[in-house]
Amino acid sequence: MGVIRSVEELKAIYDGCSEASLIKVTSHLTPEYRQMIEAAPFLALATVGPEGMDCSPRGDKGGVVRVQDDKTVLLPDWRGNNRVDSLMNIVRDPRVALMFLVPGSTTTMRINGSAFVSAEPALLESFTMDGKHPRTVTVVTINEVYFQCARALIRSELWHPQNFIDPASLPTPGALLKAAKTDFDQDSYDKEWPERAAKTMW
Repeated sequence: MGVIRSVEELKAIYDGCSEASLIKVTSHLTPEYRQMIEAAPFLALATVGPEGMDCSPRGDKGGVVRVQDDKTVLLPDWRGNNRVDSLMNIVRDPRVALMFLVPGSTTTMRINGSAFVSAEPALLESFTMDGKHPRTVTVVTINEVYFQCARALIRSELWHPQNFIDPASLPTPGALLKAAKTDFDQDSYDKEWPERAAKTMW
């Protein structure tokens, strides 16, 4: 299968990095990097723990994280499925990676760093939305931050409406659950989900 088993073999296949690929990495938020991150309503959070790795979506209207300073971003944990896979990983291994998406932009932002989970009451209250606040906030210390080459989003045409897939052509959440558990009540789940989601957004 042509399996590559060493860094040397891998590097022999690829040309060296351009200057731009190297100088874009900083240890803190520049004003321009901050502007990009504050514009992002969505990110993917990657964590690692004893059981393995996890990558979880996070989203929030008006900006998915709050920038505390040029070395720190705050990520509130809003309502979800209560599996807390990412949070369990973080309390045991603080390494995290975040990738931010800005709708309409082909430039993505990445942060690699360390994190801890806080339940400090004043911090939670500062994120109050519709009278509710998150149960925890993940505090991320930036080790490195940089923007990602736009080719992946350009190739995928991610933001082109003419390429959007009709959700009706895909399995519903209930159908996905029924595939995992054959006696699951798919119809009731799909019927009740929109109202339940609307009531439990925060």
